[in-house]
Amino acid sequence: MDKTISINAPLRNDMVRQLKSGDHVEINGVVYAARDAAHKRLIEMLDKGEELPFDIKDQIIYYVGPCPARPGHVIGSAGPTTSGRMDVYTPRLIELGLAGMIGKGLRSDEVVEAMRKFGAVYFGAVGGAGALLSKCIVSEEIAAFPELGPEALRKLVVRNFPAVVIIDSEGRDLYSSGRRRFQHVFAQNRKM
Repeated sequence: MDKTISINAPLRNDMVRQLKSGDHVEINGVVYAARDAAHKRLIEMLDKGEELPFDIKDQIIYYVGPCPARPGHVIGSAGPTTSGRMDVYTPRLIELGLAGMIGKGLRSDEVVEAMRKFGAVYFGAVGGAGALLSKCIVSEEIAAFPELGPEALRKLVVRNFPAVVIIDSEGRDLYSSGRRRFQHVFAQNRKM
């Protein structure tokens, strides 16, 4: 297995540009948790000319709506949600300086183009492993929109949060390259 890269959030542009599709990372520092409803609110605020509840420049957003914490735990299960649901909002946030996103699943061409143009990276987290991922979250607080419950904007502090760079700032996509490699190997094996 390749070496795991330790990165710190907020994520500066020079680090964003160094990360390559397929890199294994462990994220440390502050990330913000937001799903569809919170993204919609952020865009509504921007449309009204209001300031966002946090400085989005160099930040990472984790697409998660965590379960309530059990006694003695910081947070409940915190697995990634499908990233495509945020795609309608994401290019505008990337243009404002959003450096990274953590989720699962494919991204739209518009999101990938914004990542290339402004410099951002998309990390994949393992779906179905929310209980394990929650152990990497060492603190959690509501940053905005508490009325949204699990979908409120949250400020999380993470330690050694495991992820893989799915799409890098040059638009290289692990899902596409992985599919091509599989098809090539499959075709070679069929010839035998």
